[in-house]
Amino acid sequence: MKIFVAGATGALGLPLVRVLCALGHDVTGMTRDGPGVHRLRELGAAVSLADAFDALAVRDAIEAASPDAIIDQLTWLPADPADLIRSMPNDTRLQREGRAHLLAAARAAGVRRYVMQSRGFYLEAPQRRLADENAGLRHDAPGVVGESARAIGEYEQHVLQAPSIDGVILRYGFFHGPGTWYAPDGAIAAQVRDGLAGIIGEGDAVWSFVHIDDAVAATVASLTAEPGVYNVVDDHPLPVAQWLPAFARWIDAPPPPRIGVEEALRSAGEEAVYYHTQLTGASNRRARDKLGFSPRPQPWIAVER
Repeated sequence: MKIFVAGATGALGLPLVRVLCALGHDVTGMTRDGPGVHRLRELGAAVSLADAFDALAVRDAIEAASPDAIIDQLTWLPADPADLIRSMPNDTRLQREGRAHLLAAARAAGVRRYVMQSRGFYLEAPQRRLADENAGLRHDAPGVVGESARAIGEYEQHVLQAPSIDGVILRYGFFHGPGTWYAPDGAIAAQVRDGLAGIIGEGDAVWSFVHIDDAVAATVASLTAEPGVYNVVDDHPLPVAQWLPAFARWIDAPPPPRIGVEEALRSAGEEAVYYHTQLTGASNRRARDKLGFSPRPQPWIAVER
């Protein structure tokens, strides 16, 4: 199969390209110029340096690759999670403009299968319940988080409603595993060791994670699976107040401090408070049924069982 991967040097992009090439697929990776270009070529992929914000360049890149499927992994996320909230406006612009160019180019080229990265931690669900694939994204979230959720939700609908395209929405949890923020040598681990990552308020927001290799496996399976929405998350969503102390013990770090909501609003902003007090976990039942998805647990939880 000829596959075009946009955002091919992102957290999921490179591991995904590696597996697709190993499976014998003809892969083109779209990315910005940089060290990732050489890595893509080493893996056996062709490289497209099209700028996602340049509609004509994206259209030319898709026409040149002539893919059977497009996997949209476009994001604009920082290397340092401390910069996440500041980077979100750029990411939201990419969701609205760059991804629109990619979908338009796919339709113009007659691409049939279109797989997009979405977020399985922005989902709306009643308290103490897990969100299924019918859940909407949290459009009413504060600040740049709400703007991001609205942009991604709109894009999901554009993909699902695009004529003559089999759209697949993969709502990933927070990535953990090698090369991610949550690896023992990752940026979150460094924050926890330095006492910079605390539990805000009750820490009762429920987070869903997924190992990067399990996310890759689900993405590969989605190329031939039934179109639609899938929550690509592990089996054990947990509140911040449970997983963050377990994570700290796993990396031999001090227990995370407790931070009051008012203090956090002043020092970190309403978005950070929202992440620790309002997010809800997601159910992976459909991915298990349709994608053969069998995720591993978070290692900091598995060690304690």
